[in-house]
Amino acid sequence: MSDLSLKNGGPSEAVAAQTPARTVTVTPRVDVLETENEFLLLADLPGVKSEDVDIRFEKGELALHGRRSGPHTGKQPAHREYETTNYHRAFTVAETVAADKITADLKNGILTVRLPKVESVKPKRISVRG
Repeated sequence: MSDLSLKNGGPSEAVAAQTPARTVTVTPRVDVLETENEFLLLADLPGVKSEDVDIRFEKGELALHGRRSGPHTGKQPAHREYETTNYHRAFTVAETVAADKITADLKNGILTVRLPKVESVKPKRISVRG
C-alpha cells in the first residue's frame, strides 16, 4: 500500500481506508405546483433508484424517503468523499387530495408525485344560458 496524498491536503490512503463510510441525511429541494385537477410535487433525488424510494401517506401526511448508496460498495477506498445519502421530506396534505389515487415516478433524479384532487373541490364550469 502506497502513501497517497491528495493535492488538496486530504487524508492519505491509510487514513481514508480506516475511516468508516458516512451517512448523511438531506432535505431534498421540492417544487409543489397546483393545477385544476391535482397537486404536483417535484423532488430532487439525484442518484436514487426507484427501488430505494419509499413514499407513504398516512393521517394527512405525505412522507418521502430515498437512499443513495455509495458507488463503490465492497471496495477498499483510497479516499472517500462520496457518502451514502438519505433523503427525507414530509408534507401535511389537505383533505382535498384523493389519497387512493396518488402516483409517483422517478426519472433522471427527479421524483414526481401526483396528488389528484377529490372531485368535490375541483372547479366546476357553469354554463350560462341565454
